[in-house]
Amino acid sequence: MSLQKGANVPVSSTKVRVELGWQGGPGAPDVDVSALLLTAAGKVRSDDDFVFYNQPVHGSGAVRHEGRRQDGGGVLETITVTLSGVEQEVGTVVVAASTDGTFGQVSGLFVRVLDAGSGAEVARFDATGATSETAFVLGELYRRNGAWKFRAVGQGYASGLAGLATDFGITVDEPAATPPPAVQQVATPPKPPAPAPTVRLSKITLTKAAPAVSLTKQGATSGAMRVNLSWSAAAPPRGWMKKGKDAVRLEDVDLDLSCLWELRDGSTGIVHPIDNDFGSFDQPPYVRLDQDDRTGASESGENLFINLDHAAEIKRLLVFVVIYDGATSFAGLHGVATLYPPTGPPIEMRLDECTVQSPVAAIALIENVNGELIVRREAKYLVLAPGIFKQQAADIEYGWGMSWHAASKD
Repeated sequence: MSLQKGANVPVSSTKVRVELGWQGGPGAPDVDVSALLLTAAGKVRSDDDFVFYNQPVHGSGAVRHEGRRQDGGGVLETITVTLSGVEQEVGTVVVAASTDGTFGQVSGLFVRVLDAGSGAEVARFDATGATSETAFVLGELYRRNGAWKFRAVGQGYASGLAGLATDFGITVDEPAATPPPAVQQVATPPKPPAPAPTVRLSKITLTKAAPAVSLTKQGATSGAMRVNLSWSAAAPPRGWMKKGKDAVRLEDVDLDLSCLWELRDGSTGIVHPIDNDFGSFDQPPYVRLDQDDRTGASESGENLFINLDHAAEIKRLLVFVVIYDGATSFAGLHGVATLYPPTGPPIEMRLDECTVQSPVAAIALIENVNGELIVRREAKYLVLAPGIFKQQAADIEYGWGMSWHAASKD
């Protein structure tokens, strides 16, 4: 059901998927979805009631930030809400969006509510007329007389996600102002109270201008780091997704998230779906692939988990992507790789810069440099020489020195 601003509709589902959608592409600003759990007073109970990319799961488990996926030429970012599990003190779940540009630059912005079981659309609201806004409350799920409804809101903010979150009672970690010049003190001033915990809204995008970041300096020295690959194909670009005279079906395009690893004891290997080499998290190589998404339809995409408890044993890891089938280039596939360290902001790398007809893309090189883990953006598209396997191209480019043989998936 398509809603106008201010309209509402009953929601009978016990669990819903709320999807924020927009048109992506070169030059388009990035957009993020978030949710705030509010009491009857219209405020959060604490900063824990804010669900977004840096805090993806609410403590109750009822609200989850599920990440993003591509949908043709558009982008969808999803939050799931188990309405039957929302605590009684919470009367409203606000669905908001923020952008690193302005919403006047964002095309096709909408929010829709789907039944999580059947996938049936319950409600949809298309946000139009935006100009300089940098954050939006698009809609809200709210409780009335024990039943849930969804309302289309469409309220813009010029103060970004930080301003929106602050309005609802979130304590945001803003960059510190430059302190004034020091003044000689006659007496020792009293020790200031410890600062209250704050929510960090920052996220890191590795670019040509800023290609590296230290995980160690971010405090990510233990626990699990997740590397996520999400993608889906848009319309075939310039015929690169053709096979003979017939266009390849988009659902046949299969990307594989892969990792070449080298430990400090000299052992090497690869983690990828071929021959079911999914790796191991608790044993060498301390890298594990969760699944093989063969269509790009999985909302969670493919994920590598790296055990940072064993960072001292890791020499280097090369995270790369191979087109296993269905296309000969990354152009138009809208691939996004995101590293989620156990602490600190997520690190995002996009695969939208493909200018060559290559089936192999090196994403990131993680190296142990004198005990410090450094993540470096690669964004290299590797052209195959005759007789070279796709995975072998990454080996040759980065000097792993492994031997290779023909293999396939089950």
